Amino acid sequence: MSVIENSTLAIIGAGSVGTATAYAAMIRGSARHVRLYDIDAARVDAEVLDLAHGSQFTGASDISGGADLKHVEGADVVVITAGAKQHPGQTRLDLAATNVEILRGMLPKLLERAPDAVYLLVTNPCDVLTVAAQQISGLPSSRVFSSGTVLDTARLRWKLAQRAGVAQSSVHAHIVGEHGDTEFPLWSSASIGVTPLLEWEREGTRVFHAAELDALSDEVRNAAYQVIAGKGATNYAIGLSAARIVEAVLHDEHAILPVSSVLSGFLGVDGVALSIPTVVSARGADPVVTTPFDATETAALQASAQALASVQSSLGL
Repeated sequence: MSVIENSTLAIIGAGSVGTATAYAAMIRGSARHVRLYDIDAARVDAEVLDLAHGSQFTGASDISGGADLKHVEGADVVVITAGAKQHPGQTRLDLAATNVEILRGMLPKLLERAPDAVYLLVTNPCDVLTVAAQQISGLPSSRVFSSGTVLDTARLRWKLAQRAGVAQSSVHAHIVGEHGDTEFPLWSSASIGVTPLLEWEREGTRVFHAAELDALSDEVRNAAYQVIAGKGATNYAIGLSAARIVEAVLHDEHAILPVSSVLSGFLGVDGVALSIPTVVSARGADPVVTTPFDATETAALQASAQALASVQSSLGL
């Protein structure tokens, strides 16, 4: 595969996350053509108009869209953000039944319009919906995956960089597992530059200690709930995260990102979508199965898989 020229990105859902994704994609020049679709004609027309008014000040991307599925036609990447919204006090998994049913009605129609696209799910609970989407679509796991813990990983790196006094790009650490309450960091391989995280020093003093790292991981795990409690939704950061993943596909980057795809035999996990470091390119998602996990991390990944498998079972997946 190679860089996709004259690329088209279709975004399904003109809510806060869908519009943030469209805005981020335009600002970053993620795709040549950005298309926004929603069943609410008045809302999507207004959002497209607002974005179009600012297109002079963005990159080469153009924006169009509406309430007709013709806007999805021939898309190279389809980002699905449509679904019921997570409310304060509600977990991502509480949304599962409602959003799986929405996906059952929506995905076959999208496949008719964009049969060759890579499908990226952002709607929560994204791991469960990834399994549902693969079953509904029949696509290989490489072509239907979710944003997973890309944003959670960014949150972690931001916190670590602030504490270490370095650029975020110099922090190498990943959140893996479920995008939700059972996610966890891969501390065993985390580093600042090439220095193991626990050995990083600032003015001759060790910066990180085990207890502090536990507190940091809790803060990352609960960050979305904090944002939702204050403003009702998370949108800017997830929009930027989705645009970044789209770029990895359309530019055939072979970038390593912790997206979530259905795993097959990795550390004993089968038929469940979890985030691990994954090569993302024009071919889609290819999990890095050589990623090292220590014994504690392996047990945590399996526990995360069991929690999701239980939800999947209750939904008949």
